[in-house]
Amino acid sequence: MTIPAILRPLPLLMLLAGCAVGPDYVRPDASVPEQFREQTMAGKNWQSARPADDLARGSWWQAFGDAELDAHLARVDLGNQNIRLAEAQYRAALAQSASARAGLFPTVKADASGSRGQSGSTKTTTNSYAADLTASWELDLWGRVRRASEAAQASAQASAGDLESARLSARALFAQNYFALRIADQQLKLYTQTVAAYQKALELTRNRLASGVATRADVAQAETQLASAKAQVVELELSRTQLEHALAIQLGRAPADFTLAPTNALATPPAIPEVLPAELLQRRPDIAAAERRVAAANAEIGVAQAAWYPTLSLAASGGYHSSSFADWFSLPNRIWSLGPELAATLFDGGARSAAKAQAQANWEATVASYRQAVLSAFGEVEDDLAALRQLDQEERLQREALAGARESLAIVTNQYRAGTATYLSVVQSQVTALASERSVIELQGRRLAASVALIKASGGGWQQK
Repeated sequence: MTIPAILRPLPLLMLLAGCAVGPDYVRPDASVPEQFREQTMAGKNWQSARPADDLARGSWWQAFGDAELDAHLARVDLGNQNIRLAEAQYRAALAQSASARAGLFPTVKADASGSRGQSGSTKTTTNSYAADLTASWELDLWGRVRRASEAAQASAQASAGDLESARLSARALFAQNYFALRIADQQLKLYTQTVAAYQKALELTRNRLASGVATRADVAQAETQLASAKAQVVELELSRTQLEHALAIQLGRAPADFTLAPTNALATPPAIPEVLPAELLQRRPDIAAAERRVAAANAEIGVAQAAWYPTLSLAASGGYHSSSFADWFSLPNRIWSLGPELAATLFDGGARSAAKAQAQANWEATVASYRQAVLSAFGEVEDDLAALRQLDQEERLQREALAGARESLAIVTNQYRAGTATYLSVVQSQVTALASERSVIELQGRRLAASVALIKASGGGWQQK
């Protein structure tokens, strides 16, 4: 078969289609320390935050040993609307990537039509039947289509990171709210016991007033203490109810359809390894998403640069045109055409230069965002490690203070019964003991919240299963 003269340059041009203008992607460096200030990293080698968000994280929440938390977190993915939003955005990104990749292949269209008309001069009625098959294909000489596909694919990968970030954030927030509710349970238990103790103290004071060994001021102080404790119970019940509502919404349920029974049990923060391996932060999906947005922006520079070069398209069409339906598809009625089209922009008023400058600036912005994400990750881990270390120390000291406050309250109460201490001393001891009790419970809650935060900051915990 003889190749038409117009098509003879095409093999050479198709060979040129193997090149792509614009910079090839190189992962940007990120300035990071060799080790945590709060804890030495194994290996002391951070590999430029190379995304490894596909590594298994495991069910990190099981480290807290709370079966009810495990059961609810297993359902967060099903009902949480933020996760569903991220899933839909990820599917949209995948579809966009597939659409961009479709530009690498020819487009084929088919068309069939029939019409009947009359000429104004001859008054002759004629029929027209047509069936056409057309194909067009842009020869990607300069890599514009490939760079666009590369950008869309990287954007889809970034969207996958956003989805994992949404999952990690939703699970961590649920766990923190769950533990906050359990801390409210502990505080309600404390204040319920306190109300009972203050009620007995009030009865004792009233009896002593009746016996003439106490004053009306003592009774008023006891009544004030009791009323204040009851008010705190109401406040804690409100806080617990609001936390319960928040948990319901995070599960994708209406608050009226969700309840969480009180319990006296409280989870224990999981032990932190003496050394956290460096690759943990590489599992952070937000870092992976930021790095892949850099890759997408890099590819967009190639797309903008390719606009400076001409585009070459190959079009082909064939079909049958006839005025008679009976011999529509006969050989004499066959038509065909084949040929390339070369198009180039000669003047655009600087639009292409502006587009390339914009693409370059967008790339620089994504690099800055990526490096900031890496630095923020290190900062979050440092903060959470410091918080856990210092909160553990603070809780031990507060428990010592609580032991002293309890002993002091018992001594002063006995002295008051014996008539050797005033009721004001009892009130002061009660306030100190209650504050110490509540501080210990609050510190337990802060340790649990910091543990969840460290798990989130390290990309989903340090479990490797």
